[in-house]
Amino acid sequence: MPITKSAKKALRQNIRRRQKNLKRKTDLKAIIKQYKKLLESSPEEAKKHLSQVYKKLDKAAKVNLIKKNKASRLKSRLAKKLKIS
Repeated sequence: MPITKSAKKALRQNIRRRQKNLKRKTDLKAIIKQYKKLLESSPEEAKKHLSQVYKKLDKAAKVNLIKKNKASRLKSRLAKKLKIS
């Protein structure tokens, strides 16, 4: 347990940031999963949904939840899946 005042504050910040990051990460995974399901059932709907997936990935990269290249790689792979189906 932290002893100094600054260490206690750092712990509080850490907990708050962790919760926010976990929420963002689960939201990102959920929207990607939803997109993949749409690919199988209706590609037209998936095409409309792709922009939302891009938005989430770009936002995650912007706030350093994931790296920029990972976001680009995922966007590329998801678009490629749409093209194939």
